[in-house]
Amino acid sequence: MFELTIKSHFDAAHTLKGYPGECSNLHGHTWDIEVTVSGTELDEIGIVYDFKTLKADLAAVLEPFDHANLNDVPPFDVLNPTAENLAMVIFNSLEGSIATGIAVKEVAVWESPIAKITYRGGGTAS
Repeated sequence: MFELTIKSHFDAAHTLKGYPGECSNLHGHTWDIEVTVSGTELDEIGIVYDFKTLKADLAAVLEPFDHANLNDVPPFDVLNPTAENLAMVIFNSLEGSIATGIAVKEVAVWESPIAKITYRGGGTAS
């Protein structure tokens, strides 16, 4: 089994609906995103999945969120834009678009240098 991890980031604002504190006000983050995928088969030159391809896959998922108010961007116009939900949405989006034979293992979302949430799949948002 091979695991490949990349990092990216984007800047966006959000408000947390129903949150009993300051995060219910509009505020922003530089969101750092880590994605880990895995596979067992190497291609003809010995690569499980090209770093460049995974970076492009992730960039396509993140593009609508960059420099936006997440509360205005689907699915966060309905779903509360928590770091947890962001990790799940990114995971599910990648899982639906990544190459056959490659599994999305986890998506980690850092909303600050000291605060990270990791989603590994299998759950649902409420």
